[in-house]
Amino acid sequence: MQQPEELMPLTEHLGELRRRIIYVLLVFAAALAGGFLAAQPVYTYLVHDGQAAQFSLHAISFWDGVGIYMKIALLLGLALTCPFIVYQLWKFVSPGLLPQERSAAGRYVPYTFVLFVLGAAFAYYVIFPMALSFTTSVNRNLGLEETYGVAQYFTFLFNIVLPVSLLFELPLAVMLLTRLRLVTPRLLRKMRRVSYFALVFVAVVITPPDVVSDLLVSVPLLGLYEVSVLLSTVVYRKQQTADARLEEELGAEE
Repeated sequence: MQQPEELMPLTEHLGELRRRIIYVLLVFAAALAGGFLAAQPVYTYLVHDGQAAQFSLHAISFWDGVGIYMKIALLLGLALTCPFIVYQLWKFVSPGLLPQERSAAGRYVPYTFVLFVLGAAFAYYVIFPMALSFTTSVNRNLGLEETYGVAQYFTFLFNIVLPVSLLFELPLAVMLLTRLRLVTPRLLRKMRRVSYFALVFVAVVITPPDVVSDLLVSVPLLGLYEVSVLLSTVVYRKQQTADARLEEELGAEE
């Protein structure tokens, strides 16, 4: 019969956690350095893309350029570090898992980057154009002279892209938490109303205040939650089957 590894004393547990955090910070620092190297081509693409090409962007302060490089590098660094963060989380909790659970949870790690990129693409190509179109149309209807600062443009952009990118990790996070027996499908269904409210609230905050835009963003986010519940159910049923088989083996041994 396979058993989880013996639990470590609290001091060793805290020491292990500290070591994992240091690893994450070191990798994030390296990813941030890579983000700075990639910031220029990413910036060039973003300012020549159809969204930014319609504006004449201006530097309002001497630090605007530095701030833009920092924002781009941070976003790229976070995207590259996400799989490693999940990997370190898996390594931290894996001693308490059965070997088959450890193997299954480890397979989730590579998909963190894929989901982050999908979320960023959805935010940039779907949500951001709607929000930008709404805000600029209001300014023009009010007869305001449009003089946009480049720092404000990118702050507006990243305030939309980053939250949505992280929300797209929801199915993977739920599967991992279910695998670690911290979440069950029953709990997720019980929390459905609260979760729906939270997701709709996020959608309303990051989109223009009109029903169409809210629906275009709310529906995919609610769909992500339902996919999370479905995946949690699949993982939970497999766990139940494995537990039942283990009980049968124990009964046979007795």
